[in-house]
Amino acid sequence: MNLFADFETRIKNALETIDLIREKRAEIDFDRITVEPPRDASHGDVATNAAMVLAKPLGTNPRALADLVCTALKQDPDVSEVSVAGPGFINLRLTKSYWQRLLAAMIGAGTDFGRSTIGAGRKTNVEYVSANPTGPMHVGHCRGAVVGDALANLLAFAGYEVTKEYYINDAGSQIDVLARSAFLRYREALGEEIGEIPSGLYPGDYLVPVGKALADEFGVRLHNMTEDKWMPLVKDRTIDAMMSMIREDLAALNVHHDVFFSERALHADGAQRIRTAINDLTFKGHVYRGTLPPPKGQLPEDWEDREQTLFRSTEVGDDIDRPLIKSDGSYTYFAADVAYFKDKFDRGYEEMIYVLGADHGGYVKRLEALARAISGGSSKLTVLLCQLVKLYRGGEPVKMSKRSGDFVTLREVVDEVGRDSVRFMMLYRKSSEPLDFDFAKVTEQSKDNPVFYVQYAHARCMSVFRQAREAFPDVDIDSLDLAASVDRIQDDHEMQLIAKIAEYPRLIEATAQSQEPHRLAFYLYDLASFFHAHWNKGKDQPDLRFVNDKNRELSIARLGLVHAVASVLKSGLAITGTAAPDEMR
Repeated sequence: MNLFADFETRIKNALETIDLIREKRAEIDFDRITVEPPRDASHGDVATNAAMVLAKPLGTNPRALADLVCTALKQDPDVSEVSVAGPGFINLRLTKSYWQRLLAAMIGAGTDFGRSTIGAGRKTNVEYVSANPTGPMHVGHCRGAVVGDALANLLAFAGYEVTKEYYINDAGSQIDVLARSAFLRYREALGEEIGEIPSGLYPGDYLVPVGKALADEFGVRLHNMTEDKWMPLVKDRTIDAMMSMIREDLAALNVHHDVFFSERALHADGAQRIRTAINDLTFKGHVYRGTLPPPKGQLPEDWEDREQTLFRSTEVGDDIDRPLIKSDGSYTYFAADVAYFKDKFDRGYEEMIYVLGADHGGYVKRLEALARAISGGSSKLTVLLCQLVKLYRGGEPVKMSKRSGDFVTLREVVDEVGRDSVRFMMLYRKSSEPLDFDFAKVTEQSKDNPVFYVQYAHARCMSVFRQAREAFPDVDIDSLDLAASVDRIQDDHEMQLIAKIAEYPRLIEATAQSQEPHRLAFYLYDLASFFHAHWNKGKDQPDLRFVNDKNRELSIARLGLVHAVASVLKSGLAITGTAAPDEMR
């Protein structure tokens, strides 16, 4: 049950009873009306801007209209008080009986409370991580992995049909460098002294086992081949080994993709898929032969001062047209992007989300233009950029360099502080803002460590049930109908806790629509704060304790409230990919 959706309907129904509105109903639009929690909780439980947005088209004063709306809303039996604030905002306070019924609905829904149909089964592809398979994942990849995975979970919970996808960048010059680096380790495995790794190759020790595996499989045969012969063999096996390692790293982070799409598949059969995609753009009038002026600053790799085959992307929102085929007939990197998007579109996705690193900011407009050109505007493409993670150990920054082999891997971070700490903290700041990750802070057992604070709230909820079993050994706590006695919940602080839980369905929908999973992490922390605060009140006021062995009926009613808190914490933590422990030591 979505409290705010419920009262949006009630408020609009009340508006329809006002003569002034009925007379001009065809001329006014209710879509701009919002129903939300007041900024100041002391003002009420629900606030609406209805009078503010309708006054002008109705030709009246917002305060005067607000008074009429208040009179209509006072007829609602679940509204205990209506007031007007400022220039015309309307605040409603709800009856305790409404909160009690809402609590009963929360208890009945369990971890499905907040689940939404707002996505309406919209087929959505979320592509994230997509790190080059040139080595183990480092902490720089971690944020995109967590943001993409949590966003996909969130969208699924909000009613979208979601596919989690990883694009394997297994074509191009960096893969040739990887193969040569593995071949060097192969020679080393055969007993050759290779010395210092030459500049330009990947020096990391992670390629040592790859070289040994090649030696075990081929013996000296590869060594006797020319590069054009051993290159495809080494490339295939090295990519497989790197992707196996990447999958293990992702699994350690609780990230699991539905689809792993190989870029090499686009180049197979003479790059047939790329040719088909470019032909499709040509048929739609988006491709031409021409030259591009030199861009300002450093020249990109795909720029040529010659006639090329170009994507007329400026006509669909881009800053400049983009080269697809170079003057020598080879395809640009962007040509593969064209084919990849067309493949997604042909698979029926109505919405494509790309989660990329901050260094891909220049790709946003060209990808958006590509989506408009290929889909004719029928598919939505969104690019989410994740800013850098600054890693600290003991207050000192940790430097990372993938090419030198001197970097902190994702797996090392997970092994040191735990999967849950990594996942939750990667979400505890908006992805478009830089994130500082300190090993010491994320393992603190204090309010200042958000993941501990939220998980501890769930563990405390579970401890309440253990206390109840001890206090009432003759009662089968697990089989009780916890919704049956919610009318015993009367304390104002308990009502505030119910109100905080009631924000969850609205939060889920707003967060899914904005594609900002960090808002869920913030909400879970706030809910945990409300719960811990009420727990602490019970220390000073025994009558507020969740379990009172002298009042069985009230204790059982409060178990229902605790169950609702635990269900939302467990649901939200599951979306973030974080565990909800039953106890913490």
